[in-house]
Amino acid sequence: MKITLVIMAAGLGSRYGGNKQVEGVGPHGEILMEYAIYDALRAGFGKVVFVIKPEMSEMMERLCVRLRQKTAVEAVCAVQDYGSLPDFYTIPQDRVKPYGTVHALLCAREAVDGPCCVINADDYYGIDAYQTLYDALLRLPPEGQAAMVGYLLKNTASLHGTVSRGVCQVKDGWLQSVRETLKIQLYPDGSLRDLKTDRALDPESVVSMNFWGFMPSIFPVMQDYFEDFLRHDDGSNLKSECLLPVMVDGLMQQGRLSVAVLRTEGQWFGMTYQQDRPLAAQALAELHMKGAYPETLR
Repeated sequence: MKITLVIMAAGLGSRYGGNKQVEGVGPHGEILMEYAIYDALRAGFGKVVFVIKPEMSEMMERLCVRLRQKTAVEAVCAVQDYGSLPDFYTIPQDRVKPYGTVHALLCAREAVDGPCCVINADDYYGIDAYQTLYDALLRLPPEGQAAMVGYLLKNTASLHGTVSRGVCQVKDGWLQSVRETLKIQLYPDGSLRDLKTDRALDPESVVSMNFWGFMPSIFPVMQDYFEDFLRHDDGSNLKSECLLPVMVDGLMQQGRLSVAVLRTEGQWFGMTYQQDRPLAAQALAELHMKGAYPETLR
């Protein structure tokens, strides 16, 4: 059974101030997506689908060609643009933002023909996270269940500004709820606060970093959910996004989905802000030096 890695790379990167998805950060200019692919392939994944914005097409096609030549893995691109929105929906005139991670995964639907793992392009999730989720996908029933790799909030925030995280409630290894928290601030003393509600957050809380595992049966459910999102007030909001953690939480509360929370000893880091880049580069350099990766991924 071929399991697909879906990499969501169409975000605007507004807090970073540029296309962080293609920012060279490894010792030889590797981008974070290359580490995700390397780790996924050695875990057993057989296909890679990049969800991209239209202006990335030429560059990402070159990456697909290089992947196919070097690894023989099937690698394709799916474009997340407004042309893939349903006919009943009228796009607000001044809309600029993509429609979020639910729409991103739907854009990859035709290229996914089996179980899939979906991740952010600008996050490093750790080597064993891919093996952990791959093994879980082999065990999932055809319908009604999904999986996610959970990380601790204290390890996923930034001192350089606020971050958005899906803060999770977990019981006996199963996800109970996900609360999308949009303005989490980490302070030098290690404390964390939700600035929107002015509420302290537990540093040991499990959070979703958009490392999800789904069976193909999720796509019709996801399509209905996204169309419902567009039909209601959120569809006319210029900045609202249809997000995977919010969708998953809604399906769980309706009793339509159960989600296993997988733990990993792997190291997570990302690049929300420009100031995060040197830390990511240092972490990758250390991993290369320890032998976790070859001298270069290219």
